[in-house]
Amino acid sequence: MEEKQVSTPEERREVREVVGVFDTSDALISAIDDLMTNGFDYSTISLLADEQTVREKLGADHIPAKELQDSVVAPRSEYIDPEARNEAKAGVIGGLFYIGAILGAGAVLAAGGALPAAVAGAAIAGGGTGLIGAAIAKWVGYREAQWLEEQMQHGGLLLWARAWDKDKERAAIGIMERNGGRDVHAHSAAAA
Repeated sequence: MEEKQVSTPEERREVREVVGVFDTSDALISAIDDLMTNGFDYSTISLLADEQTVREKLGADHIPAKELQDSVVAPRSEYIDPEARNEAKAGVIGGLFYIGAILGAGAVLAAGGALPAAVAGAAIAGGGTGLIGAAIAKWVGYREAQWLEEQMQHGGLLLWARAWDKDKERAAIGIMERNGGRDVHAHSAAAA
């Protein structure tokens, strides 16, 4: 009986991915936008996780980006579009303002207060909870800036793009190089 030759990466359960290092967040975002415009989706794109996660998983304090490029165990995070992050921040601020306003007005009305007092209660409570939302949004922005700074201290921003065939692999390499990626190359990664 003749054994079937396994010839495609999918049949071999081999995942190919392209990796590149970027020196600015603008170049990284431009490369990701270009990848997505050319048929890659969020599920095929990943970034290096934050420094604490890398440290916990790999047990080292300082690992240069160069050493993590081809690592199949380097912890990764999903890419979240900056516009989506901004929308989420606005949603937190607006949602907390709304909840505070409703609770403030409701409390005044439940206590037998008049409509003007309820409006004032809504403004005060809404403003207070809106400030909490703004503080949360600021903290998220701080964490993003901290992640960026940590990555740069380790040699740059790592971007991986899964490529299921040679055409996608070539496309990802070209896209990353055009957008300022350095040390861009493809490698095999463990299949999920």
